[in-house]
Amino acid sequence: MALLARKAPAFLPASTSSAVKHMIYEDSHFAMRNSLTKMIKEKINPNVAQWEKSGRYPAHYVFKMFGQLGVFAVNKPVEFGGTGRDFSMSIAVAEQIGAVDCGSIPMSVMVQTDMSTPALAQFGSDFLRNRFLRPSINGDLVSSIAVSEPHAGSDVSAIRTYARRYGTDLIINGSKMWITNGDQADWACVLVNTSNEKNLHKNKSLICIPLDTPGVHRSTPLDKLGMRSSDTVQLFFEDVRVPSSYIIGEEGRGFSYQMKQFNDERLVTVAVGLLPLQKCINETIEYARERSIFGKTLLDQQYVQFRLAELEAELEATRSLLYRTVLARCQDEDVSMLTAMAKLKIGRLARKVTDQCLQIWGGAGYLNDNGISRAFRDFRIFSIGAGCDEVMMQIIHKTQSKRQQQKSI
Repeated sequence: MALLARKAPAFLPASTSSAVKHMIYEDSHFAMRNSLTKMIKEKINPNVAQWEKSGRYPAHYVFKMFGQLGVFAVNKPVEFGGTGRDFSMSIAVAEQIGAVDCGSIPMSVMVQTDMSTPALAQFGSDFLRNRFLRPSINGDLVSSIAVSEPHAGSDVSAIRTYARRYGTDLIINGSKMWITNGDQADWACVLVNTSNEKNLHKNKSLICIPLDTPGVHRSTPLDKLGMRSSDTVQLFFEDVRVPSSYIIGEEGRGFSYQMKQFNDERLVTVAVGLLPLQKCINETIEYARERSIFGKTLLDQQYVQFRLAELEAELEATRSLLYRTVLARCQDEDVSMLTAMAKLKIGRLARKVTDQCLQIWGGAGYLNDNGISRAFRDFRIFSIGAGCDEVMMQIIHKTQSKRQQQKSI
């Protein structure tokens, strides 16, 4: 009865060898996805139930497997161990990692591919990229991204963690909240105030901080509603001393670098959500076909048919919006508005799909050993993390308002 545990095939876009060419994927994208499918089926999914129950999965073991497969290398510089592919390969990887039977591990892996490392890969010094990026690409190190604080979530400019100079070093004090991978990570990409500049968008820097540095303390893992096998902690920095050379790129540019990382994070979040939501719909159809009520199957009930049809249409529209956005991004277009639209849509659709599918399953869907229950818990975070729905709507409105003003001139 367990949803997502059946052997129904995972949704895969048509191969480029078919009559219709895929919008963004070529044969190499499908080859990577096929390799991921095999590894997930053989090495990851058989262990998911145990890892979810224990509230922890072995990040270093899993990251090493993904590193050997080239997952962390796909859009990173060749000279530091990457493959130099464009962002579409990151999306192909993120989409297929959604085949893992929980949300925790895909989220954890995507932290390393597209949240903690993009700014380092693009703006970091050669020293920093050799020190932190190369071993992360290989899967030898586990990383985390540390931006949010207890009093600064959606308002990134309001962070309080600060660094003061001490000779050629930085002394860092403060705390960070909601740190995915935080209990097992070797290093973190941390957003820190590094000057007294009054412009809160120009007084911040991204800093690579090894988490075994004296003065770094981790809370016990937080007890979350979902994403249970992914360790999430609060980090505390008490007079943490690191070289100023650990600043990524230019000092004071951290806010702008992080905004770029947020866009990548939002798009891979959309990609990660596609397969699990498709599975929810597919498995619910199969359950409704088998379940009888009032002399008919559930699937014979028109309201069930219409509900499932609407969910399928909305998911396909979201998938198409993602591909359109990625295509534009790969052509160096500004995709801030499209990214916000896609992120808003996947967050709301995740809630709608899991809630409505669970309703069709009834009491059976409310059991913890049923995958629809796990999906209901895991994907609620999609409307909160990587920019909540309200922030996405602010971004969309700001862009549409600016566009309308320009038309009026």
